[in-house]
Amino acid sequence: MSLKTNSLLASLAGAALVAAHGHVSHIIVNGVQYRNYDPTSDFYNPSAAPKVLGWAALNQDNGFIEPNNFGKADAICHVGGTPGAGHATVAAGDKISISWTPEWPSSHVGPVIDYLANCNGNCETVDKTALRFFKIGGAGYENGEWASDVLTKNGNSWLVQIPASLKAGNYVLRHEIIALHGGPNPNGAQSYPQCFNLRVTGSGTLSPAGVAGTSLYTATDAGILFNTYMSPVVYPVPGPALIAGIPSKIAQSKSVATSTASATLPGGDSGPTAAPTTTPAGTTVKPGTTLVTSATTKPTTPVTPTTSAPGAAQTKYGQCGGNGWTGPTACASGSTCSVLNDWYSQCV
Repeated sequence: MSLKTNSLLASLAGAALVAAHGHVSHIIVNGVQYRNYDPTSDFYNPSAAPKVLGWAALNQDNGFIEPNNFGKADAICHVGGTPGAGHATVAAGDKISISWTPEWPSSHVGPVIDYLANCNGNCETVDKTALRFFKIGGAGYENGEWASDVLTKNGNSWLVQIPASLKAGNYVLRHEIIALHGGPNPNGAQSYPQCFNLRVTGSGTLSPAGVAGTSLYTATDAGILFNTYMSPVVYPVPGPALIAGIPSKIAQSKSVATSTASATLPGGDSGPTAAPTTTPAGTTVKPGTTLVTSATTKPTTPVTPTTSAPGAAQTKYGQCGGNGWTGPTACASGSTCSVLNDWYSQCV
């Protein structure tokens, strides 16, 4: 590829930095679906929002963390991230399916990375700056495909496995896609971190050391400031090394829920190994089942967003219009509402 062509592609990628975004809608544990925090609706109607295992954040625009902010607290569990009010129980060795919405755009190629951090107490009240994350999964570019491509092929979902020998306790799972379509440009990569509270059971003794969420990456790391338009692609997954003694990768496939459940609130666990489930009549979800291939997902009750208070202004890069949009339509000082298509307008 010529230098001129490569420069053009990089410029086009930079122009697309504010296009598409996403967040996790739910996770599936042993066939049971748990709703995540929905920043596009729960923020505008908090009294109606359920208590969930996912961390709340101020990413109403489905936006991202830019590399220049990797050293700030917002990089840990997204902008203004605060702990989820509950948790889900999993056994060490279980797989968790994590589903994104809306459909992840094919242009936003990049790695999918997963970390755990021991809360050393209830994750629902943990200080995020005290968490120390260790890497349990890091997929980049292999056999001509980006990890993000594999995610979209599997229904916008990703499987992550809890280490089989992990010490029992309360952990935050930090799941992340890093979009590299703007990676050739300084500060052009986009990090989309999502956090969830888990109670891990088992008899393992593995207790890895970790690093602060503000120390996972820098803006100039080789896997952050990276040109995806060069050939061949030789990509170094950013962040700490994968912890020892676990599989280097997990075969990806789509999971389907057989039931839904609410997050367990602190003190609500019924026993040392019990997992909260709500199972439809005639359906059995066996402990240890990590992938269900044929079932009907029971939808969660949708939350209808309400219009924001008069005079509220959307932040820069936030959504400000589009068919069905009921959030703020005015932009903060220094930005204007730009129409990208019939469904999405953004403050730029």
